[in-house]
Amino acid sequence: MADTRDAPTAAVVVDPDGVVSGWSEGGRLLLGWTAQDTVGRPVTDLLVDPPPPGFPEGYGAGPDPTGSIRVRHRDGFTVDAVVAAHPLSGPDGRALGHVVTIQRWGRRPVIADRAFEQCPFALGVYDPELRFLWINASSGRVIAHSEEQVLGKKYRELFPEFDRELFPERDDKPYTDQLAEVVRTGKPARLITVFRPLGSNYANAWATSMWPVRDAGGRVRAVANWGFDMSAEYWARQRLLILNEASGGIGRTLDVIGTARELAMTPVPGFADLVTVDLFDEVLHGEEPPSASTFTPGETITLSRAAQHSAKEDTDRTAGPTAQVSHPPGSVAACCMAAGRSTVELAAEPGEGGEWAFGPGLAADPAHWPPGNPLIDASLAKDGLTGRITVPLRARGALLGVVAFSRTDRPEAFTADDLILAEELTAKAAVAIDNARRYSRERTTALTLQRSLLPQGLPNQEAVEVASRYLPGGTGVEVGGDWFDVIPLSGARVALVVGDVVGHGLHASASMGRLRTAVRTLADVDLPPDELLTHLDDLVLHLASDLQPGHFQPTGESGATCLYTVYDPVSRRLTLASAGHPVPLVISPDGTRTPVPAQPGPPLGIGGLPFEAAELDLPEGSLLALYTDGLVQSRKRDVDQGIAELQRVLKHSVTSLEALCDTVLDAMLPERRTDDAALLLARTHALDPHHVADWDVEPDPAQVPRARKFAVEQVDAWGLKEASFVTELVVSELVTNAIRYGEPPIRLRLIRDTSLICEVSDASNTAPHLRRARAFDEGGRGLLLVAQLTEGWGTRHTTSGKTIWCAQALP
Repeated sequence: MADTRDAPTAAVVVDPDGVVSGWSEGGRLLLGWTAQDTVGRPVTDLLVDPPPPGFPEGYGAGPDPTGSIRVRHRDGFTVDAVVAAHPLSGPDGRALGHVVTIQRWGRRPVIADRAFEQCPFALGVYDPELRFLWINASSGRVIAHSEEQVLGKKYRELFPEFDRELFPERDDKPYTDQLAEVVRTGKPARLITVFRPLGSNYANAWATSMWPVRDAGGRVRAVANWGFDMSAEYWARQRLLILNEASGGIGRTLDVIGTARELAMTPVPGFADLVTVDLFDEVLHGEEPPSASTFTPGETITLSRAAQHSAKEDTDRTAGPTAQVSHPPGSVAACCMAAGRSTVELAAEPGEGGEWAFGPGLAADPAHWPPGNPLIDASLAKDGLTGRITVPLRARGALLGVVAFSRTDRPEAFTADDLILAEELTAKAAVAIDNARRYSRERTTALTLQRSLLPQGLPNQEAVEVASRYLPGGTGVEVGGDWFDVIPLSGARVALVVGDVVGHGLHASASMGRLRTAVRTLADVDLPPDELLTHLDDLVLHLASDLQPGHFQPTGESGATCLYTVYDPVSRRLTLASAGHPVPLVISPDGTRTPVPAQPGPPLGIGGLPFEAAELDLPEGSLLALYTDGLVQSRKRDVDQGIAELQRVLKHSVTSLEALCDTVLDAMLPERRTDDAALLLARTHALDPHHVADWDVEPDPAQVPRARKFAVEQVDAWGLKEASFVTELVVSELVTNAIRYGEPPIRLRLIRDTSLICEVSDASNTAPHLRRARAFDEGGRGLLLVAQLTEGWGTRHTTSGKTIWCAQALP
């Protein structure tokens, strides 16, 4: 007799009136009904739908003696079955009824059933309502239920956890929704399902295929699936994805805090729920971190919390100042930093609450942990943690800090593979943080040098009101060579200078310092702007030749641009020349732009090309804007667009030039600057005509007393009687020298500004020189007397001759 447990078949004896007169044990196994339940009842009571015509005696006739029909199980669910009716006759040939066999639809031979039953893959068949029709032993082990426990029950009711995503951030459909989709569309589906088996602390990944099961007419009568555990491959791939993300996401900027933030954010939430990065203060300031050998066993290690990111928080805690974090002696973090070794802490034994077999591979086996790991620390649960990996942050033999990777919501414990991933992430970030620290130190040095070479305070003068700003490039950009200067000149004039050295870093800062010093030296000689740039160009060429002894280097890091302007408050005239630098923006008092009749010449360092000077008269109160290209040029706009935007901003009415500087920087500079920028604003003043007095001097020694008288009377008229004596001596000496050694016309001019200025001009290009007079020399003491009685004196050459000047301090 066949073993009905292998393939239960219901054998039903039906009399000619359609009443059940016999019921087999296979019927109980297949449909749950016993002989007492069925004998004496119409066989049609077993059917879900109305009986087909001729049932049962005519059912199954034809070439195919079987047909598909839906039969009612005792528990209320439907069984798709194959029904065959066989006539039953007596010895005399009289019809006694039929023997009706009922088998589950799609039954295979016993050997095939055993093959599917013993398949290592999880197999299952479900009706269109997702009721269990059949599962094999492997599937039963996965869901921790036997076939008898699930048959006829709906998947969603029995396992509601499969109706929600284990990882919502992955945008996966729930498993049961995928099954229902196959039933609805009749299209197969393949997917990777991540879920946590019952009784396990680990999420498993299953490769699953689902397909519709159709009857002979093509109608979907069921849905089947198979799956196998691919957790080891899946989680290895996830770790690889995290490392790949770290390769492009950690170390993008040469900023210590920014890199620490990238390290804290990259593993969340795919690997950990909370990451903290603590660094030594020396690392934050670009200094050398302390050596681990300097720590004493009982010493508390104080670090700064550089970054912290949690899966429950929208942002990481790095917006404000870094907080101090103390790691007491004996703490896991302190021990890790002292020993230079990572430590894994688990809130409980990994096997508690679940079997290791459901973990993600052999790495979960304690035998695969390094010595001393993991530590079982029940106190972690009090902090809301299920596990924590603490890794010292080391690079190039230096200890930079410590990183902690913690899990809070997820119950799965860390594995040995997780430790490897944490150490890989930390090692990559450590090199990036150390690079940022070294860069920060070099950048701070260059920036300190740069700022020390720029004017520490603008000089006191009356020609213009000035305000300035210098901003280095953003984080990750080396300090450039942008600079500016305000240089008082003789005759109450002032020079406004702005320049830009090619390149970045210490070399650019040093080159900028040399050029600024050279400009001040040449300005002291009172050269016209075009001549000054010519001398400066020669200097740049010689500096380049110093870098490569033996031949000139006309281009390269030694190149620079420079704009040199001179404003005279007496004549209200602006004279300028440019060496490859944008000409200044000039805004008149009514807000309109004043055209500047000049074109930039070649940059410094080209050599052999002339520079042209231009002049324009300015109304009092005109606004001058001198700037470098870092202010007007960016990746989002070209120079012309930037200049037009700067002109628009300069038209805004503000209370002061300082406020206008801030307005310009806010409007013009992007948040992430790729170049440094310098801005120099000046509002012109005109010297009161009553503060200027001049007199033509005839080339006759008899005119010297008259010149003295003119000077004394003018000084007295200005209320400066205290300066009369010195002024009389100075005028007498300078006028005498002009008459004796100069050429007419000779002119005397007095200017009352921040100092009392005396100028004598003539048409000769011969300049006097201060020399030492011996005991019996009759001359040589005049200029020495002038130099000792005044703040300073000098000679400036003009197109028509020269001017000798000296300045006295006003009381």
